[in-house]
Formats: sequence, structure tokens, C-alpha cells
Amino acid sequence: AVKGLSLNDEVKLMRGKPGSKIVLTVIREGKEQPLKFTITRDIIKVKSVKQELLEKGFGYIRITQFQTRTKENLIRAIDSLKKDSDGDLSGLVLDLRNNPGGVLSSAVGVSDAFLNDGLIVYTKGRLMNSKLEYRAKPKDVLKGAPIVVLVNGGSASASEIVAGALQDHKRAVIMGTQTFGKGS
Repeated sequence: AVKGLSLNDEVKLMRGKPGSKIVLTVIREGKEQPLKFTITRDIIKVKSVKQELLEKGFGYIRITQFQTRTKENLIRAIDSLKKDSDGDLSGLVLDLRNNPGGVLSSAVGVSDAFLNDGLIVYTKGRLMNSKLEYRAKPKDVLKGAPIVVLVNGGSASASEIVAGALQDHKRAVIMGTQTFGKGS
């Protein structure tokens, strides 16, 4: 940390053209001299959806954060799991642990992928344009197969919207520990 600078200011100082280098000087307790690390800048792409076949017919999908294309990536992951299972899935574990949230429309899209109808989430406020409703459209990609959603104290915001919507519609069992509490 640079004295007097916020984390955002420090990040701005470190940003630069991909391929260029930056030298970071780090002071560690127990080391007599500062350590110098040369790092090559690059564009960081976070893969928000990861899948694994647990056994034939049963899949595991982890969503690390909700990005613009998370729903499309989720559908691709489910299609891949179905292909690896030679047909439809009999169950799915959806892991939202330590997922800080992200794009609201993405959370709506992920919820909609598993629901045929009903209210997913709504916003309400004093101004007329702050009142919005997001409803599910037909076609559950799992055709009603059971879902278990894993959550913990690091599951926040959009993660809580997905878990709440699937729980409200009795579409999934939510397991884990209490979520962060940002989605209200």
C-alpha cells in the first residue's frame, strides 16, 4: 500500500498496456530488504462458469461471479454435461459459494434458466422508474431435475437473488451457511 493512496488509486498506478512490465516493491515482515517483483501486464479474463460431471447424470456447476454472458455460459456448461452423460441430467449442484454477485440481468437469466414461470425478483422505490419486475419465461433447461444450491457468507447480491428465486419457487434446495445479506 502506498501511503495516502486509496486501493483504487493504487490499481490505477499499476494498470498499463498489455505486455508492458511493472516492478512492484513489497515489504514483508521478517525480511530485511524490500522484495522486487517484475510483472508483465495482461488482460485478465475471469471464467465465471466452470462445470464438472460428478457421475453420469449428475453435474456440478460453479458460478464465480455474474457477468454479462453468464447465462449463455451456464447453458453451454449444462449442454456439455448432458453430452457427457449421454442425455438429460438427473440432478445438478449449483455452487454459488464466495460469489460476490455482479450483473442483475445475469442473475435473472440464470434463475430463468431453471424456472418455467413466476416472479424472479423485483425492485421497488419512491420513484416510478425504480419499480421493476423480472419474471421467468417457459423452458427449464433441466426439465425439473433436482438442484442443490451451495451458498456461504461470501455469497452476496446476485448470488442471493438466484438462491432466493430458486428457493421461493421450490425449484432448489439451498445448503450451506448464511449468505452475506446484500440481496434484499
